Amino acid sequence: MISIKQGIVTLYFCSYIFRLVAQTTTEPDKFYKPEIFTSGFIDIMNNGQVNAAARFIRLYVGEPGKFAVPLSLYGGVSNNNFQNQTNINGQPKNNDQLLNQYINPLSGIINISIDGIFYFKQRQAISKSGFLYHIGERVLTGYKSGLVTDPQTGKPNNFLNSFATMGYYFQTGAWERNNAKNVGILWVALRYIGCYSNPKQIKVFLPDISTKGIYHGYSMGFGVEINNLVNLKVIYYKYVKQPEIDYAVPIYQFSFNYAIKN
Repeated sequence: MISIKQGIVTLYFCSYIFRLVAQTTTEPDKFYKPEIFTSGFIDIMNNGQVNAAARFIRLYVGEPGKFAVPLSLYGGVSNNNFQNQTNINGQPKNNDQLLNQYINPLSGIINISIDGIFYFKQRQAISKSGFLYHIGERVLTGYKSGLVTDPQTGKPNNFLNSFATMGYYFQTGAWERNNAKNVGILWVALRYIGCYSNPKQIKVFLPDISTKGIYHGYSMGFGVEINNLVNLKVIYYKYVKQPEIDYAVPIYQFSFNYAIKN
């Protein structure tokens, strides 16, 4: 398994190489720079799990100047944990990471999704509110459960997971006390989240599970984004059902985001 240190170093190295290539073209276009590795995040959960990822590219599909759908491709390192990977009885803690990944829209080794915000009033104001959405497909990883003596126990298995979120979003201005020219935003969001995987795919690594493959819950969060200063967010997640494993515990996510302005 890739360590968290190796994952973060790899992501930032790839980001540097792609941006270096984009900036050294023979005829640079001052009106356009490709959005390749321009943003990413490092998520730290309250149980010690870590998810680090970067946005490979962001495209718009549709008619320029008219209707367009924002399409993003994320990729990263998931399932890392600061804690010991075994329980007291020696059984591997195989699939605890799915508790976080099902309800986090930006999780997954690969994540292809459409996300955006429809503002209630189309005005060029800092303070505004709107309806947010995030829909996509991702690849998650499960680990084969079974007896310790079984050589297949603990083997990784990748599976597809479809997800959708929607909710309310509000933002207002935020800046340093002595630098009012660099105005960022403070945002608050309330979202409902749902995801689905084919139960047959889940039973490949959890053969004894009884599931319909549907998991859903809600989240409340806020964040502060000020260019060249800070980009942080804190999110609280809660499942609304009691499925096969203990999903009743609250989940807190602390994220350190980065965004490279063109």
